[in-house]
Amino acid sequence: YTRGTVTAFAPFDARADAEALRKAMKGLGTDEETVLTILTTRNNAQRQEIASAFKTLFGRDLVDDLKSELTGKFETLMVSLMRPAYIFDAHALKHAIKGAGTNEKVLTEILASRTPAEVQNIKQVYQQEYEADLEDKITGETSGHFQRLLVVLLQGNRDPDVGVDEALVEQDAQVLFRAGELKWGTDEEKFITILGTRSVSHLRRVFDKYMTISGFQIEETIDRETSGDLERLLLAVVKCIRSVPAYFAETLYYSMKGAGTDDDTLIRVMVSRSEVDLLDIRQEFRKNFAKSLYQMIQKDTSGDYRKALLLLCGGDDD
Repeated sequence: YTRGTVTAFAPFDARADAEALRKAMKGLGTDEETVLTILTTRNNAQRQEIASAFKTLFGRDLVDDLKSELTGKFETLMVSLMRPAYIFDAHALKHAIKGAGTNEKVLTEILASRTPAEVQNIKQVYQQEYEADLEDKITGETSGHFQRLLVVLLQGNRDPDVGVDEALVEQDAQVLFRAGELKWGTDEEKFITILGTRSVSHLRRVFDKYMTISGFQIEETIDRETSGDLERLLLAVVKCIRSVPAYFAETLYYSMKGAGTDDDTLIRVMVSRSEVDLLDIRQEFRKNFAKSLYQMIQKDTSGDYRKALLLLCGGDDD
């Protein structure tokens, strides 16, 4: 990935960073500025080295110290930055399915947007970290067609992108048309199988062909033919097939639009995409919402939390 806003910091000195962090958190009061500046400008691999140096030098756990010295959303953001990518996703999924009620939004966002290889890694890490099978946990907490599509995505078995067979494109587009618009009721299974298993380049062609055959965008059909969690998941899959950065730009926009901010989503997306494609997300944000991500964060957040998010954002696009 080369489209992140956070890249390896140079010249990097893990011991010096660990010493600076210890000094910032030692004694009365905390120097938040030092903490946020170091953690938002080093990449995740470097943060792990800092944590290791911190333990070696002081016999203390950096994450524990961050938790005891910081509070609120700022604490959540700094602790999130310390988690390696797959552990971060596994942790988010674990919290989405534990306790009373399931956070379908988190399941949808992560499983619709990650690549098959990433999904395999998340499952492995989940097993190691929590000694539990992610698929079992998810099927225990979800049901119906929503559950089935999640299970399909959890297999991480999407067809590889090797050339597009136009005959199959035509066939899939017709199948979707017959399963939705042409049918009384909807054959959800066809949508689940095709959208959950075909390759990205194949599906992009299917969406074009579908528009030609039916006169509708596939999103309009999903909107009319399905509802609730299944509808949201199908739409997320379609949006991610079209463009993952555009999907996340929209996710970020709605996390801040209107009254109140959905900080959990804002933090999750900013942290998880900061080393992947946040530059592309910023571009899509500017293009689709007539303002920059930087400006929206600036307007919608405050304090050290805002400073840290703006550093992760990596600049303004206006």
